[in-house]
Amino acid sequence: MTRYGYFLASEEFSPAQLLDQARSAEQAGFDCLAISDHYHPWIDEQGQSAFVWTVIGALAQVTSLPVTTFVTCPTVRMHPAVNAQAAATAGVITQNRFRFGVGTGEALNEHVLGDAWPAADVRLEMLEEAVQVMRNLLTGDEVTHRGRHYTVENARLYTVPDEPVPIHVSGFGPKAAALAGRIGDGFVTMTPDEELVGQFRRSGGGHKPVLGGLKVCWGTDREEAVKTVHRMWPTQFLPGELGQVLPTPAHFEQASTLVTRESVAEGTVCGDAVHEHARALSAYADAGFDEVYVGQIGPEQQGFFDFYRSEVLPGLRAN
Repeated sequence: MTRYGYFLASEEFSPAQLLDQARSAEQAGFDCLAISDHYHPWIDEQGQSAFVWTVIGALAQVTSLPVTTFVTCPTVRMHPAVNAQAAATAGVITQNRFRFGVGTGEALNEHVLGDAWPAADVRLEMLEEAVQVMRNLLTGDEVTHRGRHYTVENARLYTVPDEPVPIHVSGFGPKAAALAGRIGDGFVTMTPDEELVGQFRRSGGGHKPVLGGLKVCWGTDREEAVKTVHRMWPTQFLPGELGQVLPTPAHFEQASTLVTRESVAEGTVCGDAVHEHARALSAYADAGFDEVYVGQIGPEQQGFFDFYRSEVLPGLRAN
């Protein structure tokens, strides 16, 4: 049976707001949480970007729901050995309710130390090596590794959970889906693409979980909701590799001038029509997803949670 989770947008909300949303999500009947890991927001209008590992520690104190990073890039801004320590501690403090979502990342977050931003194939290669390093360290054994991209010497994690932290690999194309099938404990992708799910499963993913989701904007005035999405999250509609290669929020703001309200209205669930929300989430379940996460854009958080608790989640689970 498909599980339904809430997506915590670190780029849009403060730590205190994220904690409030996590509490509300559990009260509304959501099964799990996902949280973004960014150094910058996509655009300045979003206005936030807290350190995800601190927030995960706080989440462990206010909710019993599982939490997954959607997703961490463990290859450039932070060395895989440091990411492994962060993930291990998250696994301990959440009592084995943490899942580590990883991906190849975006220049927006990863260029901040002045490192070159590699080509897509190199980023996939780096991710594969990083996952190997992190898996070795998460055992609690001493690790020395000298690879093409990373060196680790005599490193050992002393605080590790009693169950291995699952590593879910993100991907948006066939190469990344195949890599996820080969090295991941699960697959993360943001569109209900049945072919990508099939690629993951054929490449070794088998019956491992597939996770994904979408953002919506609940509100009683659909036009106002469309305006909110257009103001806060136009970046969702940028084509091609722009999301991976643009380096600053200012660049994303420039590119987002090409996004129209019409495209937002067509591509985002806005308003309070139950069937539109349910249909959007059901598309993921129909494509073979095991977990579907939904995030509410804008300030109408409590209205969203009341709506999903009473109108959307019961219908999804009845089908």
